[in-house]
Amino acid sequence: MRASDTAKSQNARRAWERKASLRAVYKDVYRRLAEKQRPGPTIEIGGGSGNFKNFAPETISTDIIVAPWLDAVTDAVQLPFADASVANIVLFDVLHHIEFPVRFLDEAARVLAPGGRVLLSEPAITPLSNLFYTHLHPEPVDAEADVFVAGTPNPNRDPFDANQAIPTLMFLKQRERFRDRFPIFDIVDVRYHSLLAYPLTGGFRKWTVIPATIVPAMLSLESVFMPLLGRLMAFRLIVTIERRN
Repeated sequence: MRASDTAKSQNARRAWERKASLRAVYKDVYRRLAEKQRPGPTIEIGGGSGNFKNFAPETISTDIIVAPWLDAVTDAVQLPFADASVANIVLFDVLHHIEFPVRFLDEAARVLAPGGRVLLSEPAITPLSNLFYTHLHPEPVDAEADVFVAGTPNPNRDPFDANQAIPTLMFLKQRERFRDRFPIFDIVDVRYHSLLAYPLTGGFRKWTVIPATIVPAMLSLESVFMPLLGRLMAFRLIVTIERRN
């Protein structure tokens, strides 16, 4: 692992500590993810900035990088856990960074106990968010990618490389392909989340245009309009998939 990769994670953690508005938005998502957990061992994949454990303290937080606040260093496609030993796998902005997401999902199917869940918070590609992610965000959006390819991993690939279209393609636009490829999983829920609060925080960049004090009110208002505007304007997806018995 390159020193630059660890530095990126440390920079994200510093941004988290510095930006109260970002913490307020993410806390809402972490709460939603925690509420969907099954009883039993929980693994966080890609916990580099180390925040989910604040909401689910018993979580085993892992990442491909080394950081003092992590419990283990591991690759998402080679998890060091026994078959059927895990109740939940949580990923926050991770799936769209994995080179071949199907390899991770195969591994998740192995380590999850029957009824266990994969809980994800990921970018949503909607007409509005696509403009933002394409022109104002450093990570690319490739809506033509085949997200069900299980190729040979590139050992020299930057783990921060990404395709923000992966979750939308996999769980919305190509849901039938997901079901055909993963009959062991049920897609329990795919929900749009975050209309304006998230982009207005500036994410992990230096700027923000909203104070933390108004974030709760914005999120409450967004929840009212989400059924109408989510598929047009939402910036995030919250996805729950469950391993069949």
